[in-house]
Amino acid sequence: MIDLHNHSTKSDGTLTPSELVVHAMEKGLSTFALTDHDTIDGIDEATSYAASIKSGTVSFPKTAIAAEGSDSPVVPEVIPGIEFSTEWGGRDVHVVALSINHKKPSFISKLTDFIDSRDGRNEKMCQKLASLGIGITYARMLEMFPDCVLTRAHFAKYLIEYGYVKTTKEAFDRYLSPGCPGYVPREKITPVQAVEMALSADGIPVLAHPVSYEFENDELERLICEMKEAGLIGIEALYCTHTLSDERYIRSLASKHGLAISGGSDFHGENKPGLDMGTGYGSLYIPDNVWTDLKKAAGK
Repeated sequence: MIDLHNHSTKSDGTLTPSELVVHAMEKGLSTFALTDHDTIDGIDEATSYAASIKSGTVSFPKTAIAAEGSDSPVVPEVIPGIEFSTEWGGRDVHVVALSINHKKPSFISKLTDFIDSRDGRNEKMCQKLASLGIGITYARMLEMFPDCVLTRAHFAKYLIEYGYVKTTKEAFDRYLSPGCPGYVPREKITPVQAVEMALSADGIPVLAHPVSYEFENDELERLICEMKEAGLIGIEALYCTHTLSDERYIRSLASKHGLAISGGSDFHGENKPGLDMGTGYGSLYIPDNVWTDLKKAAGK
């Protein structure tokens, strides 16, 4: 069993990259991908921690269970990845890049430019919230959430921590959603640009959770065609919220457009209650051959 879509504290998850490795072993996963939003900062920690367990430098977690097809706990393969936030047709579209060479200079340069635009947006959001009488600065946000890519989820946590709202929903409804007084739109790349960035890092680009965008069928096919022409390899048919009907639909699109199937829980820890790594909301199952077939489709 594998999981090709997970988030750590380096973006908006609640487990550190090392804790994700441990949790993957607790779930008996043979492989998982770390795909934080717009950042690669957790990859080295996750891969080195897994290597330390494998070498015996770090002890096996006592809570680890045997992976499928094995009699003993298996240290999972950690796939280096990233999830790009893009925009198409006026809606957010996410593109997961798997098995990236995250140390490639040309890729790092492009990613740095992308992150800089995100940082600028976060500074402006701090300024807007401050103008509403909220005691917030960009420096305080960085102090509260060090070493991670800030998202609106972090702003919501800040507002809750300092008593301005009681829940994440209230934070978004009052301040952080489009049209609210604290919202600032962010410059985003297109899905095609995300595919190109993934390929520039020798990665495998995958269209993430396609049903969630609620495109009309012809719109989704148009998006897929654009991305396929740019080099799209896979599409996420196995996903935590997909029904059997959703899965069949995405599988049919994959077959029609020559795409490999991918799958992931989109695990965020406590930020998505009830959703677990590997199994999603309980019925998700992603077999090992999904990763094998993706690599084959990408020529890896």
